[in-house]
Amino acid sequence: MSTAHEHNNIDTTNAARYEASRRVTLVSVIWNLVLTVVQVVIGLVGHSQALVADGMHTLSDFVTDFMVLFALKHGRKGADEEHPYGHARIETAVTMILGIVLFAVGVGIAVNAGIRLSTATAFVIPSAMTLWIAIVTLIAKEVLYRYTMITANRYDSNMLRANAWHHRSDALSSLIVAAGIGGSLLGFGYLDSVAAIIVALMVTKVGVDLAWQSLRELIDTGLATDDLESIRKVILSTSGVKALHLLRTRRVGAQALADVHIIVDDRLSVSEGHQISETVRARLIKEIAPLADVMVHIDTEEDVSRPSCAELPLRDEVQKRLDNYFRAIPEARQIEHTTLHYLNGRIDIELMLPLSAVADAAAASQLAQTFAKAVKADQIFGEVDVHFH
Repeated sequence: MSTAHEHNNIDTTNAARYEASRRVTLVSVIWNLVLTVVQVVIGLVGHSQALVADGMHTLSDFVTDFMVLFALKHGRKGADEEHPYGHARIETAVTMILGIVLFAVGVGIAVNAGIRLSTATAFVIPSAMTLWIAIVTLIAKEVLYRYTMITANRYDSNMLRANAWHHRSDALSSLIVAAGIGGSLLGFGYLDSVAAIIVALMVTKVGVDLAWQSLRELIDTGLATDDLESIRKVILSTSGVKALHLLRTRRVGAQALADVHIIVDDRLSVSEGHQISETVRARLIKEIAPLADVMVHIDTEEDVSRPSCAELPLRDEVQKRLDNYFRAIPEARQIEHTTLHYLNGRIDIELMLPLSAVADAAAASQLAQTFAKAVKADQIFGEVDVHFH
């Protein structure tokens, strides 16, 4: 069970992450709108088709910024009846879309550059003003890239990283435009096409990497090996934990979820086992940065390789069998409590009787043997221990 302190820390972090992400995206929206208008207008006036095309590229950034704002608003919603794990996967889906957009942009740049190289037609000489606008756009896009990437790394947001790389792709696109315009002014119009192909390959690779990472998250790919090893170390260093198995993890947006089976002493009380599991959970959330929640299952043995207890009956049926087996034993009427231990595919029994039920130690030993013989023929039962108080 999580504490109010843990929830407050998570809520504070999420709120700070949302506000920072929203702020950087709004700045991007404003700059992309201004740059789009300037690039298209100056491109038309200055007779630069490359600058107009780059303005359309910037317009795609403007559109994807609104996609990011949508994901930020809806992805931060908490769990509800239909979405018990929250809405963080919206951010993952948008990151995947942005990755696909980057891939498409890279392919588009490469195709256009290839066509220009293959046709080798004469270029219309643009005005010098278009070169300055391309350079200003390049600088502005690089600043937006660095500003967005700083926030993305601070809050570990793949969606903001994707958007940052979209800014970088626009900066590289503006570099191509500047090279193309400069080459045209100097008489080497083919240089922008060569640079375009090189940059297009870089942009395409980034798009593929981001889309692939998001796809892996959507199909619940686990955390990296180093993270898993850190999780194991935390669990095994917790007092009362003997071993662990069935450790599973998955990412949900910037956070991660995990579930694990821990093995504790088979004679612990339920409350002590629960306390150990809650300690494991709290330590993992505190010490392993990506983890937002952990489900800890308590086991008393390694039940993966040993016989399972899954088919054994529960207390109601077990008690009926015991009552039947013990009906010929008079002392059975004085049993005060029966404890069941499900271990290694069988049920061990602890019987608690008052000390007055027996005359001496010999009688106590004889009674214990009598109870054990009574259930010996039933294969679901293992050891029988009798305690007196």
